[in-house]
Amino acid sequence: MALRAGDHSRVAMNGLKEKVLTLDTMNPCVRRVEYAVRGPIVLRALELEQELRQGVKKPFTEVVRANIGDAQAMGQKPITFLRQVLALCVHPDLLNSPDFPEDARRRAERMRILQACGGHSLGAYSVSSGIQLIREDAARYIERRDGGIPADPNNIFLSTGASDAIVTVLKLLVAGEGPTRTGVLIPIPQYPLYSAALAELDAVQVDYYLDEERAWALDVAELRRALCQARGHCCPRALCIINPGNPT
Repeated sequence: MALRAGDHSRVAMNGLKEKVLTLDTMNPCVRRVEYAVRGPIVLRALELEQELRQGVKKPFTEVVRANIGDAQAMGQKPITFLRQVLALCVHPDLLNSPDFPEDARRRAERMRILQACGGHSLGAYSVSSGIQLIREDAARYIERRDGGIPADPNNIFLSTGASDAIVTVLKLLVAGEGPTRTGVLIPIPQYPLYSAALAELDAVQVDYYLDEERAWALDVAELRRALCQARGHCCPRALCIINPGNPT
């Protein structure tokens, strides 16, 4: 088999094409990612659940997942009102259905969100920062919360969750190589999102330790120690403050 100039496929000695994507050839930053919330313990739990469904005998009958706060997976019932209003907005023809309670129908009819969407449909694309109406409502809420300090909806960027927002901000901050690589100070104990995202983005994780004896309080002296030490091998540019818990 002849290879054309510029052909990017590689051929092994036995004539078969080599795999382009392997653990050896993949992005080394991705290889370094360790995300305990979705790590080997969780994978083992999934295997055990599958074995139980297949009738394999175990000294237990169920697997209780304690790695994430998945309340509804543990049996918590959802708030029906929110789902009913959302269903009516997604499919407005249901507004005439007697299967939906009156309060949900009234709320959906008054929802300005459909008028703010292209084609008056929730299936339409929005701008990258999110639907303008929702950002305006969020700005009004923030202004009330902060005692009248103005909030600009143009400075609000909606995300699909806290994790996506955090990773997006980190992408803006990460730069440099060697001793100029971006360093991010994160608390220990920490939520694994931070260490995983920093590894993937090839940033430097700078640990500072919370004071367990004072209800996991932030110690300024410890923060100063971590900062001074980090300056010797990276460029600290961000500080995450949380004691301790989920992303936000």
